[in-house]
Amino acid sequence: MAEPTPRLTTGGKLGQVDATVVPRYAGAATFARLPTLDEVDVADVVVLGIPFDSGVSYRPGARFGPSHIREASRLLRPYNPSQQVEPFAVQQVVDGGDVAVNPFSIDEALRQIEAAATPLLETGAKLVVLGGDHTIALPLLRATAAKHGPLAVIHFDAHLDTWDTYFGAEYTHGTPFRRASEEGLLAPDSCIHLGIRGPLYSTGDLSDDGDLGFQIVHATEIDDIGVPGIIERMLARVGDRPIYLSVDIDVLDPAFAPGTGTPEAGGFTSRELLAIIRALASRNLVGADVVEVAPAYDHAQITGVAAAHVVYEIISAMSPTREA
Repeated sequence: MAEPTPRLTTGGKLGQVDATVVPRYAGAATFARLPTLDEVDVADVVVLGIPFDSGVSYRPGARFGPSHIREASRLLRPYNPSQQVEPFAVQQVVDGGDVAVNPFSIDEALRQIEAAATPLLETGAKLVVLGGDHTIALPLLRATAAKHGPLAVIHFDAHLDTWDTYFGAEYTHGTPFRRASEEGLLAPDSCIHLGIRGPLYSTGDLSDDGDLGFQIVHATEIDDIGVPGIIERMLARVGDRPIYLSVDIDVLDPAFAPGTGTPEAGGFTSRELLAIIRALASRNLVGADVVEVAPAYDHAQITGVAAAHVVYEIISAMSPTREA
């Protein structure tokens, strides 16, 4: 008979595999080597993979993102000194595995994602989703708004993702936030893009985006107002509404995240992105996704490591001791 997996357990919360007993490179690569959903009775946070990239407009490969992020997360440790919290000890965090969705039908995939997210949210758990391309944000917003009402969306990305269609297709990784706005899922005075940069199709992209309820903080603004200035604008925008955080890894400069499908020069550094996310620890963060990690273009897990740390900071910010 196999011996039970040695895990860190604090306050009844089943945590990571004990790295002093089992080396980090050994065993199953769940996120941060956490237990799976079927190993616990109740989960506070579920890390869920959605390996889907049929909505991309340029380089594919984000369907392999969830497994890549999990593999890169093996080195994460129990205590987060930046937020002064043990995120896996004060809340039950689990790996919920992957949602198996149709890779040949975007419409069906969207239904399947919403159908998978809804019952997990109904248990009271928060979802932190590993993508996958940004198309998956729409069904996640549908499921989250059904529980919490219109959401304040904080969207880290090089791109607006509020375009109307690509080649006549309404559901792609460039359109989720337009559809979400049209469906009434968003609080129109509380949504913000951070890190936007790169060429656009026309000035109409910006005016359309404003009409849909988004404020923009361009990547270049960090040179003038710094991280504190961006945090101030972000928090003022979202207020005390329920917040959904959506992080396209291409918000980072390609030097920090080469493994993505639509890279743009001039992005945030990893340190800047992590610092901004930490500022959400005092707010009502109800759900999140980290998307567009495409390992085929990664090197030495640079992008995977960045994404794993982004997820770690999000989970830490969700910790109950971090709430206002």
